[in-house]
Amino acid sequence: MDTYNLTVLKYFILTGITDLPELQAPLFGLFLIIYMISVVGNLGLIILTKIDSRLQTPMYFFLRQLSLTDLGYSTAVGPKMLINFVADQPTISYIWCSVQLTFFSIFITTEVFILSAMAYDRYVAICHPLLYTIIMSQRLCHVLVAIPYLYSVFISLWTIIKIFTSSFCGHNIIRHFYCDSLPLILMLCSDTHEIKLIILIFATFNLISSLLVVSISYILILVSILRMNSSEGRHKAFSTCGSHLTVIVIFYGTLFFMYAQPKSIHSFETGQVASLFYTLVIPMLNPMIYSLRNQEVKQALNRKWKMCVNILF
Repeated sequence: MDTYNLTVLKYFILTGITDLPELQAPLFGLFLIIYMISVVGNLGLIILTKIDSRLQTPMYFFLRQLSLTDLGYSTAVGPKMLINFVADQPTISYIWCSVQLTFFSIFITTEVFILSAMAYDRYVAICHPLLYTIIMSQRLCHVLVAIPYLYSVFISLWTIIKIFTSSFCGHNIIRHFYCDSLPLILMLCSDTHEIKLIILIFATFNLISSLLVVSISYILILVSILRMNSSEGRHKAFSTCGSHLTVIVIFYGTLFFMYAQPKSIHSFETGQVASLFYTLVIPMLNPMIYSLRNQEVKQALNRKWKMCVNILF
């Protein structure tokens, strides 16, 4: 077993989503559409919130960062998955596997804390509206984004270096549609206790700390809204949180569905479906939720559309 090490292993075989040939073409078409909608939606929000002068607020700064992370981790997984649908043998090289896992881990971890920062932003906007521009300064907004990125890079590189400098047993079949850490760990010959412990500790910390910030922020928001005398004020406050709260419920609901299931009812198929949902479907849904539920975004889109029409005609 010791003769199989990381220098021998050149590529991995990904089992993909299904091994049924008749489903390959329909699934390829479906996920191509999902990925393209995700790219167009997230790129559109990034550009719109950057160039529209009325969207230069902390709320839309964080929305731009959310779209960037959505685009980042869906692109880390989506294109290679689509290529493997039409490939004779769905493979990924050893190097690209490590690169894919690195970028996916960085962006998905960062997104968790971006959602927390957005919850804090909504808390300040509703509970301390007169101090909003002072508290949510440009410097604080950049710090709330920079720290998650630096933390995510450090943690992701640490765990991935641990995995890819360990010895593999010569087996190169990954039971997934992308290079994920848990299937890779199962292929290691060396002791995996330390790697599993690192992943467990930081995954637990990420989930609990971010969810704690979100929960406390929304409890304080709810208390503040209930104290409002005006029904119009309550409705406006709820509407400013609606999109973010919807995204929060979908994102954390998917994570809990994946990781909080008892092992007795957990299956490979349900894990695949949940993985597909948070790697491809959620990045598609987020810009749609913010575009359809946010009047300022819709108004900005209308302004830019009319501007483009006037220029062309």
